[in-house]
Amino acid sequence: MTKKIVAIWAQDEEGVIGKDNRLPWYLPAELQHFKETTLNHAILMGRVTFDGMGRRLLPQRETLILTRNADENMDGVNIFNNIESVLDWYQSQDKNLYVIGGKQIFQAFEPYLDEVIVTQIHARVEGDTYFPEDFDLSLFETVSSKFYAKDEKNPYDFTIQYRKRKEV
Repeated sequence: MTKKIVAIWAQDEEGVIGKDNRLPWYLPAELQHFKETTLNHAILMGRVTFDGMGRRLLPQRETLILTRNADENMDGVNIFNNIESVLDWYQSQDKNLYVIGGKQIFQAFEPYLDEVIVTQIHARVEGDTYFPEDFDLSLFETVSSKFYAKDEKNPYDFTIQYRKRKEV
């Protein structure tokens, strides 16, 4: 398997990705997809996103935090202060790198992404953080998508799209 850098996120119909530094919905089927996709790989996020997760490490994933704070230190986490050091780390190992947020991290890594996996939630929810408007999804072609219907555990319909960077 060839390793790759992949952005993975969920958004509502208006591009909402967060509220109060947390996900503004609870979709167990989408969370299961996220877990299965990222398991045994590395996940990269900003410190604010990590704080929003209660600084909880996700099992069986290597956690990378990109922060401007050079003094940041967290047990069980790889801390980076710039994009170049993250990319150097990525080149030196064999895992996929999943970029999981937040907004500034998605923007910073757009030029380096091989793929994106976006969950489009078919609803409008209240939020205060939006996926970057200037992120150019037209650089990626949809290779597959899967629709999930709402049910007793998942309050919204959603579609997961798998997109690969177009050949130049």
